[in-house]
Amino acid sequence: MLRRLPMKSRIVAAMFAALVGAGVDAAAAPADDLREAQKLYASGKVPAAMDKVDAVLKAQPKDPQARFLKGLLLTEQKRTAEAIQQFTSLTEDYPELPEPYNNLAVLYASQGNYDKAKSALELAIHTHPSYGTAHENLGDIYAQLASRAYDRALQLDKNNTAAQLKLSMVKELFGTQKPGTKPTVPPPRTEPAAPAPAPAKVEPPAAKVEPAKVAQAEPRAPPKAAPAPAAPSTPAPSTTPPAAGGDDKAKITAAIEQWARAWSAKDVKGYLASYAPEFQPDSGTRGDWEKQRAERIEKPKSIEVGVKVTSIDVKGNEAKAVVRQSYKSDTLKNTTTKTLTLVRSGERWLIKQERVGG
Repeated sequence: MLRRLPMKSRIVAAMFAALVGAGVDAAAAPADDLREAQKLYASGKVPAAMDKVDAVLKAQPKDPQARFLKGLLLTEQKRTAEAIQQFTSLTEDYPELPEPYNNLAVLYASQGNYDKAKSALELAIHTHPSYGTAHENLGDIYAQLASRAYDRALQLDKNNTAAQLKLSMVKELFGTQKPGTKPTVPPPRTEPAAPAPAPAKVEPPAAKVEPAKVAQAEPRAPPKAAPAPAAPSTPAPSTTPPAAGGDDKAKITAAIEQWARAWSAKDVKGYLASYAPEFQPDSGTRGDWEKQRAERIEKPKSIEVGVKVTSIDVKGNEAKAVVRQSYKSDTLKNTTTKTLTLVRSGERWLIKQERVGG
C-alpha cells in the first residue's frame, strides 16, 4: 500500500461529486462498467478495476470519469510517471476541473518537486478560487519550502536562533497528527455517471513535516465575463430573533425548494434572489460570482435540480440546513450533499453561505 504525503493532501477521488453545474461536455461512460470498476477499486482489487476502466476507455477514450479513475489506479500501482501523464492530459482536455491539478500536485510533492506542486495548486485555485483543499495543500507546500529554507539557513549558520525558532514552529504545526493517517472514505456511489470516492496514498519525500487531516474539496467555477442580472435587493435581517419552531423549518424548506425550482427553470434572477445581501463568495467579488453562476445556469440546454432537506438547525435568525442535491443537465448528472447557512430576512430565509459536504 502506498503511504500519504507529509502534507494536508491526498489524491482526490470524489471529483465529480463536487462538479454540480460544471457543464463538462462529455458522454457518460457505460454506467455498469464504471460502477463495477469503482467497487473493485474501493475493495482493493486494483488490477481488476484497471481491466474494467480500460474496457470503458476503449469504447469512449475521452470519457473524463474513466480517465480520472485510471489516474487513481495508476497511482495505487506506484506508476507515478503514468499517473502524472494521465492527470496532465485531463487538465489539457478539461482545464475547468481543479481536481486533476490537485492530484498532480500530490504526485509532484511525493517526488520532492515542490515547485511543480506549487504551480499545479495555483492552477487549481485559479480554476476554482473557492477550492478549499487546494488552498490548504498550497499552505502545506509553502511550509515544506520554508522548512527546507530554514534547514539551509542553519547549515550556513548553526547559531541562527531565528531560523531555529521558525523551523521548530513549522515542525510543531504539523507534528500533532500521527504519521500514516488515512482519509475517511465514503461508501461507493450508486449514481450511474459518478464513480465513488476512494482513497489513494502516496509515498512521502524526505521531509520533516508530519501529515495532518484531509480537507474537503469545495470547487467553484472560474470567473467569466458574461453579464448577468443582479440579484434584487432584499431587506436586512431582523435583529429580534423569534422562537425557532416547526414554522421556521417549514419556511426554510420552502425557501430551499424555491431556490432549486428557480435553478431548474434557468431563472437566473430568481436563483440569485435566494441569496442574502451579505452572502460573499470565498474568493472574488459578489459581482464576479453572479456572472459565473449566470453563465453556468444559462449554458446547459436543460437543468433539473432536486433537493431533499435532511436536517435543519435553527438558532435565532440563522439556520443550518443539510441538503441532498441531485443535478441533471444535458451534459452532466450528479448527486452531492450541501450545507446551507440561511439568515432570516423579514418573512423570508435567504442563503448566507453554501458549501459542499454535510
